[in-house]
Amino acid sequence: MDISKKKRLEDKCWKIGSGSEFLELSPEESILIDIKLALILNLQERRQILMTQAELAEKINSSQPRIAKAENGDDSVSIELLIRAILATGATPQDIGQIIAQVG
Repeated sequence: MDISKKKRLEDKCWKIGSGSEFLELSPEESILIDIKLALILNLQERRQILMTQAELAEKINSSQPRIAKAENGDDSVSIELLIRAILATGATPQDIGQIIAQVG
């Protein structure tokens, strides 16, 4: 955002900052969200290339709607499910480590 626009907004009592600041997230919470988002995006990319949601669901003994929720970032989906799904697409633990390492 350019400086003059920021100044105009602040003069009108707008608060300028990041989503983490707005939500008052701790640094750990913010990183955890970034990790989950990176896993979700990787799952979407890998799964779309390799198989359907139904095929992936069958591989991990889940359901297609659950895979859809995972790919859409539903809060009810655990990081464990995301990792299981990514592994089922043929990723290695090292691949998952690289996804996480790129966060930050």
